[in-house]
Amino acid sequence: MKKFLVPALVALAAAVAIYGGFAFLNRNSAGLLEPHNGTVVARGEAVYARNCASCHGNNLEGQPDWQTRDEDGFMPAPPHDASGHTWHHPDQLLFNITKLGVVKAANLKDYKTRMPAYDGVLSDDDIIAVLSFIKSRWPTDVQRRHDELNRVYARRTQEVQR
Repeated sequence: MKKFLVPALVALAAAVAIYGGFAFLNRNSAGLLEPHNGTVVARGEAVYARNCASCHGNNLEGQPDWQTRDEDGFMPAPPHDASGHTWHHPDQLLFNITKLGVVKAANLKDYKTRMPAYDGVLSDDDIIAVLSFIKSRWPTDVQRRHDELNRVYARRTQEVQR
């Protein structure tokens, strides 16, 4: 029995170490968000329900006709599901838009939006949790594409900083 137990434990330990290392490297190379961390996603879902769903929808569907300015010149709230454009932006920009507001984060002086900046309203951890919740709802292929976008963004940022 001992003859089989030791190799089995060694194999189990190796598998855990390999998986843990892969998960750590994948998370760090994929950006700020943690869409596979159940605790973070649950927190984000609660924060989203309190602060975001009234405009962006309970199911991340956004407001109708979200790509057309309303009668007052404001852009409606976009969807955050896979049908929207949220996943076309790297984590850092999504974080900045949420924290600082669209105008400041994207340097769009004449852009009219009703979305407030959440700096001072939500903590950085709450913002990351909300964005992680949103990403957790995207199909796997969209999450992978977004992860690759984050890797490209990180490489370009590092190149610019050199």
